[in-house]
Amino acid sequence: MKNLITKIAIGAAIFVAAAVPTFAKTSHTNVGKEVNASACNQSLPPVVNITYSVINDADSGTLGNVWANDNYIKTVQVWPQGNGTFCAVVRYEGQFVTYAGSSPGAAYDTGGTVGAGVQGTLTGGYTATFTGTLADGLQTTGDLGLKDYACGQSYTCPGLYDWLSIYFPNNAGFTDSYWGWNYQTGNNGSWVNAISGNNGDITGN
Repeated sequence: MKNLITKIAIGAAIFVAAAVPTFAKTSHTNVGKEVNASACNQSLPPVVNITYSVINDADSGTLGNVWANDNYIKTVQVWPQGNGTFCAVVRYEGQFVTYAGSSPGAAYDTGGTVGAGVQGTLTGGYTATFTGTLADGLQTTGDLGLKDYACGQSYTCPGLYDWLSIYFPNNAGFTDSYWGWNYQTGNNGSWVNAISGNNGDITGN
């Protein structure tokens, strides 16, 4: 679950797509530029540098509906900032398949709908800072394997893997300075959901 109305538990990926205003000049969000290690002070080595595969994640639209099922590779890098805080860069890259119903941008594209089975690609992520203590005994580098969130067409995800609460169980003050995702299809349009605004939509059958 990526995008948000109010960013609750972004580290757990539990947030609903923001029905923020659409800005005509926003044709895409530059994920490569914004979700980049340069957003963090790297004078100290990373304490977390992991990758894992996620399947069956629920993707939220601007009406609060689950509009797609997502499968992606997630990369999490966390650096200590030397002042008691940590800086995280989290990236997503993968694919989605739509459910029939309201389109992702339906809150500002009145009556927007999408059919079941529309496929496309997604890229995105976020940068954030927080305080906390790194838990002991965890794999902090390399590939963690497959995580099946098992969401289905709801936000009940029994297999959710919340990296933030797992690696930093006493985390506090989570603040994301940037978040955004690009969604692309062949013939059904594209959609941007980002901190700077939403743009486009994915509709049709």
